[in-house]
Amino acid sequence: MATGQQNRESQMSGKTQGATAGQTGPEWDALKGEVGDMAETAMDQGRQLLDSARDQATGYVDQRKNDAAQSVVGLANTLRESAGSFGDRPSIHAVADSAAKGLEQLAENIRERSLTDILDDVETMVRRRPGVAAAVTLTAGFLLARFVKASADAARGTGAQSRGSSGAGQRQAGPGASSASGGASGLVRT
Repeated sequence: MATGQQNRESQMSGKTQGATAGQTGPEWDALKGEVGDMAETAMDQGRQLLDSARDQATGYVDQRKNDAAQSVVGLANTLRESAGSFGDRPSIHAVADSAAKGLEQLAENIRERSLTDILDDVETMVRRRPGVAAAVTLTAGFLLARFVKASADAARGTGAQSRGSSGAGQRQAGPGASSASGGASGLVRT
């Protein structure tokens, strides 16, 4: 009986080897080649897509860098123009001029350096002086909140102008009421 079982096992293993042997033939090699080609094509397309996205992101960042640098230059020019009104006070004029020069240097650094370099410098500054970084962040957040609030008030029409006009309406009601009483007293006089 043991010999019969061995014959069945050898027949089963022969069938299994035959199925495996069919996969090593030219058909299997052709299939592997086609799958390899498709994988290579997909990888090439993925690389091209990644390169395109990187180029677009780099172009966007460079444009934003140039816009930021131009804004800083505009601020420097505005500061210089404002300093001109302090011509009779040379110390204030000198401080404003020095600040404007610093802003122009900042704008030039923004234009010349990569985003990675700028972020590395910011990180280094934050690590060296965390207190200053926290104060600057807090101040920027406060100014941003004020700007957003003022913009929202202006968009809703509840800004200082609309409050001023409602106050003017109340003032006009006061004199109108006294004029009406004054008119009534004028009738009494005649």
